[in-house]
Amino acid sequence: MKAQVIRGYFAALIDPTMTGTAIRVAIVMGTLLFTINHGIALTQGKMTRTRWLSAVLTYCVPYAVNIHGQYMMKGRRLVE
Repeated sequence: MKAQVIRGYFAALIDPTMTGTAIRVAIVMGTLLFTINHGIALTQGKMTRTRWLSAVLTYCVPYAVNIHGQYMMKGRRLVE
């Protein structure tokens, strides 16, 4: 059962019915988090390779969380 849920989640990451909302959330929340976490380093020219990697993850996490929420709600709707 768990393996099926995990496979379903990974499929949802590229599901066109979910990606539009997730991309918008990732842009808004990722930019806010990027500014909070890396804004000063960016303006001071102190962005290292590690910071840039962290910045990419700053956008990936809200995307993945939003997809997870959509996927779980879709599953609940199917049960009801």
